[in-house]
Amino acid sequence: MAGAASPDHLFGLRNSFYVGAYQAVITGVQAIPARAALSPDALAERDSLLYRSYIAIGSHQLVIDEIGPGAATPLQAVRLLAVYLSGGAGGKESAIRKLNELLADDAVGSNPILRLVAGTVLMHERDYAGALKHTNSGGTMELLAMNVQICLQMHRSDHAEKQLRIMQQLDEDHTLTQLANAWVDLVMGGSKIQEAHLIFQDLSEKYPATCLILNGKALCLMHMGNFEDAEGLLLESLNKDAKDAETLANLVVCSLNLGKSASRYLNQLKLAHPDHMLVKRMSSAEDSFDRACQAIS
Repeated sequence: MAGAASPDHLFGLRNSFYVGAYQAVITGVQAIPARAALSPDALAERDSLLYRSYIAIGSHQLVIDEIGPGAATPLQAVRLLAVYLSGGAGGKESAIRKLNELLADDAVGSNPILRLVAGTVLMHERDYAGALKHTNSGGTMELLAMNVQICLQMHRSDHAEKQLRIMQQLDEDHTLTQLANAWVDLVMGGSKIQEAHLIFQDLSEKYPATCLILNGKALCLMHMGNFEDAEGLLLESLNKDAKDAETLANLVVCSLNLGKSASRYLNQLKLAHPDHMLVKRMSSAEDSFDRACQAIS
């Protein structure tokens, strides 16, 4: 009689990470029993989830300090992500150069976490075609979910839907499949918004109310014209993380639609995330307005 399958000690950590419950990942790693015999691949995945969670809460230097030069390829990639996100232009260029060196190495270049980090960095660079070069072959649910995100950023919802169908065929109930479904529904609009709202509502009943889930629900409500309830969810999100970029950006839009001043949230966004797309678009609009005024003065 075959022995029972060993428990997946990383299942909860993965789902916490997917929905943005980063502190739960950090404490959850400590809760894994010492007797749990994790394979080398599982150990690398556990540590990558831990350090990516630290990056997500802004503890970039901790990651840089703790991952040494002899660490496995996945952790080296995560360290380079921390370097990229924490550094100025020089740090970013150095991180991208070292990532490219790892990707060009036949021995490690196909590592899924390395490809995921490469896709993340290139998405930050808004080089979506370059990001897809590393993520398009898939191999993990995270890579497939990133493909959906990239395609939506490229305004190719048709390709995003194809990637979503692949995810649904692999595991329709997977947390990332549900999130990707909601992202696509939000872009499709119309009756799909209600379906996206149901997905986020379901996630909010299964997991803690993270900034990711609260912003998802708020976006659905904003699409449906319910800005007052959306504002409530966004303020709840702001209480969880006063510097969360998407919360601040959505509060700017929500406040403007409610006829309220958005300057405080916009200023916070400029200070915490000067490279955010909304900041750049508003700065560009202000410059265009100033030039138009000068032209007619």
